[in-house]
Amino acid sequence: MADFTFAHRDEGFDNHIDQSIRHYSTLHDDIVKMSRYFVEDDTNIYDLGCSTGKTLGAMIKQNTFAPHAHYIGIEHAEGFKEAMDLRMREHEVDDLELRFEDVRDADMQNASLVTSIFTLQFMPRKDRQETLNKVYDALNPGGAFIFGEKTYSCSSTVQDMLTFMYYDFKRENFDAKDIMDKEQTLRNMLKPNTWSELNEMLDTAGFESVQTFWQNHLFVGAIAIK
Repeated sequence: MADFTFAHRDEGFDNHIDQSIRHYSTLHDDIVKMSRYFVEDDTNIYDLGCSTGKTLGAMIKQNTFAPHAHYIGIEHAEGFKEAMDLRMREHEVDDLELRFEDVRDADMQNASLVTSIFTLQFMPRKDRQETLNKVYDALNPGGAFIFGEKTYSCSSTVQDMLTFMYYDFKRENFDAKDIMDKEQTLRNMLKPNTWSELNEMLDTAGFESVQTFWQNHLFVGAIAIK
């Protein structure tokens, strides 16, 4: 299988995603800052599809008021193994655990917060509802699921317009061949939902309300509280 994670890019994965999604850094910063409202001592904080572990590392620095919170990153892509090991050595604390496993097989419990940044969209569609059900069941009352997802528009006109605006943005950092090669690699792997579909799955899982807090082109950040 092709390495759809782009973990081995010369510019590094974290820089690559910053250059691939306009204002991604503001989404990431928002998620880290919002974590302060939910992280609690003696609970687990999960990041599904944690890639290099950057988000959890930032949360640990943000939430020093809860020294007994336990941070768990789950990542299945082989390309991130080295980066995950480096992140573990960087923090050298007992409260960070980066697991190399499939999110769909992960055991989650006693969670005050679960995050997922552009992860569900790479799962087979048939597994997304079950994964969201697991997230809901793992959360303690008052806990939150904060996520980012690429979406499809319900309007073909808007979909076409935003897609080409997105390509225009990417051309500021990548050449046309690079952009099209990536699109071809992702063709059978990246299968977004519409926002309505995501809302319906979250409702089925048990979340009564979902609030968006960030959007750029077709990428959306949102929060659901149990």
